[in-house]
Amino acid sequence: MKAQVVLFDGFDPLDVISPYETLTAGGIRTELVAVEGPREVPAGMNLLSLDATARLDPGTGLIVVPGAAAMQEDEVFALLSAAAATLGPVLRDSKAIIATVCGGSLLLGIAGLIKGRNATTNHLGLHALESMGVNAVRARIVDDGDLVTAAGVTSGVDLGLYLLEREVGAQQALEVETLFAHERRGTVWSAA
Repeated sequence: MKAQVVLFDGFDPLDVISPYETLTAGGIRTELVAVEGPREVPAGMNLLSLDATARLDPGTGLIVVPGAAAMQEDEVFALLSAAAATLGPVLRDSKAIIATVCGGSLLLGIAGLIKGRNATTNHLGLHALESMGVNAVRARIVDDGDLVTAAGVTSGVDLGLYLLEREVGAQQALEVETLFAHERRGTVWSAA
């Protein structure tokens, strides 16, 4: 399996780094990508920049979509809306497993990609997710088949571990959990 973690202007760094490092440690070839292809991509709040090394491939097995980082709610939604405009059309017909961290599910909601689906996001965005026609579930991880969403910014490691367990096996996930000295927490809700 191959994974791509999407970067867009204003992304939240922890939403990107946590699943990236967790999936990589679990043996999944993971790369940072942008819709436009290789480029330096600035995080929100001028925190840092990361290099996208490839163009987003909607045929990749696993695609992780982060949320945005900003001080004000309206700034967050502006960043997510801009990203949804470019990312939405690329992901619309994707057969990949799409995973999100924090506001990444709001980005997919804004793009109209998860209406009628089960998803979670940061507790502050659950009502916004519901207003987009999404069944907002208050859980740490929500597994809705080919859509796996994680709640707040600190849930990225838990998302990576859950995906490792689901796609590679429990032993691999446990080894990474032990390596990171991390104990998973919160509820995993599954549509199955």
